[in-house]
Amino acid sequence: MAKVPAAVVAAGGLVGGYGVARWTRKRQLGGVVLAAAGVAAAQQWKQQAGGRAAGALTVTYVAAFAGSHPLAKKVGAWPAVFGVAGAVALASWAVSDRRG
Repeated sequence: MAKVPAAVVAAGGLVGGYGVARWTRKRQLGGVVLAAAGVAAAQQWKQQAGGRAAGALTVTYVAAFAGSHPLAKKVGAWPAVFGVAGAVALASWAVSDRRG
């Protein structure tokens, strides 16, 4: 069975977390999705690129989540979420996934 790239897991966590929060109207449930994907991606990052890279990518993931909020006020919620998810996916691929 093929492993899902960490870039897809991380981007999916950001998009999925927002989607779950929006459609269920339960922000905490979206947070669970966001956190679970973040933990799964961080484990892959650590295996593929080491602890320092995993730490930096985890900070990037959390910063993207936080940054999507003010960005959403300028461009809209979904464009902001897709934008930060794409940025995290690109960072993940560049630092970790292309090595695997």
